[in-house]
Amino acid sequence: MEAVAALRASEYALAAVKGPGDPLVDLRRRLLARHAPGVELVGVADPERDRSSSSTSSQDGYRGVVLDWHEARSLAWERVLADRPGDVAVPVWGDPAFYDSTLRIVDRILARGRLDFDVEVVPGISALQVLAARHRLVLHEIGGTVTVTTGRRLAEVVAGGADNVVVMLNAGLPLDHLADWHIWWGGNLGDRGECLISGGVGDVLPEIRNARERLRTEHGWVMDVYLLRRPVAAG
Repeated sequence: MEAVAALRASEYALAAVKGPGDPLVDLRRRLLARHAPGVELVGVADPERDRSSSSTSSQDGYRGVVLDWHEARSLAWERVLADRPGDVAVPVWGDPAFYDSTLRIVDRILARGRLDFDVEVVPGISALQVLAARHRLVLHEIGGTVTVTTGRRLAEVVAGGADNVVVMLNAGLPLDHLADWHIWWGGNLGDRGECLISGGVGDVLPEIRNARERLRTEHGWVMDVYLLRRPVAAG
C-alpha cells in the first residue's frame, strides 16, 4: 500500500526505454494503469552499453563498461528531471538493492550538484522473495548461508565452496558442470508470463533453457533468478 500511495502522489513516473516497443516499459504502463491511472509514464532513451567480449571479458573491464553506462544514463535522466520538476516515481522491477543501477544513477545526479532533491526508497517485493515463496522453500539450510551472485561469477563462487547460491543477471545458463546440484528456477516472476521449474540440474536444464527462449519469444523479455544447492555428500 505504501508503494501504491507513493505512485499516486507522484506527478509522473520515469522509465528507461531500450528501444521501440520495449516490453518492460509496457509492463510499467500496466502497473500504473492499475494502481495510479492518472500518472504519466515518461520514457528516457537508454544509452547503449558496450557488450563486446573484448571490453567485458575481465571483471575490471566489465566494471568500467558499466560505470560508463551509468554516467551516460544519469545524464539522460538529469535532462528529463531538469525539464520536468516535481515529485517523480521510478518503478523498479525487482529490488533496487540487488544488482540494479537506479540508486547509483540518482547518486550520480546529486553528486554533480546541478539538481537538488530528496530521495525516498519504498520497499517492495524482491525477486528473491518471490522465488522462495513460489517454490515454498528456505534459501539456506539450517544455520547455513546463502550467497547472492551473478551468472558471470557463478563458477568463482562455486569453486569457493558456496553450497546455496542465488543467481541473478543471467545472460545464459552455464550449469552443465553442476548436473548433480538441485535448482529452483523462476522466469519473469510477478508478471503474467511467470514460469517455475525445479529439479536436478542435469534433469531440468534443457527444460529451463527452452522456457527462457519461450518467454523471450512470447513476451519480448526474460529475467530469471534461481537457487542452486550443492548435493549432500553420502555418508
